[in-house]
Amino acid sequence: MSEIINKVAASGLVTIDLETMYPEGERVLLDIKSQLWMELALKEKDFREWIKNNDWEQYQGKYVAVSCSSDAIVPHWAYMLVASKLEGVARRVVFGSLNDLEKTLFAELIAAMNTDEYLNQRVVIKGCSNRPVPVSAYVDLVNKIQPVAKSIMFGEPCSTVPVFKRQG
Repeated sequence: MSEIINKVAASGLVTIDLETMYPEGERVLLDIKSQLWMELALKEKDFREWIKNNDWEQYQGKYVAVSCSSDAIVPHWAYMLVASKLEGVARRVVFGSLNDLEKTLFAELIAAMNTDEYLNQRVVIKGCSNRPVPVSAYVDLVNKIQPVAKSIMFGEPCSTVPVFKRQG
């Protein structure tokens, strides 16, 4: 009998699985539409009263996306007031949808990555995940590691699609 050799392990490929970077924690959409007069306009006095009396602790430790689903003109300062109240309460606050929140979370994680371990390496960016990894995260990751990697592939180590190969 011949020894079974794990060709993937012996290939020298370095795998990055974005799913393992997924920040744990509840995601919440805070839609301010219900705080508008007739869901059309913001009345400053009423909005400031809501800001003052709202239970902000309900967002403790959560990732919060703040938006307005009504087709209304909302002044920028309204979102700033909400963000100000969530400072020190929520784990992270962004303007936009829950998808925008995911994009921001991954962008921040990727920007903070140390790329030293990918220097002159053949890198596979794992493609399948059970968690919502936005496409933008894959683009951000390529931008981050391409300057240092020897090559970048997408998929699984046993079946990859070439993305980048350094010449020379």
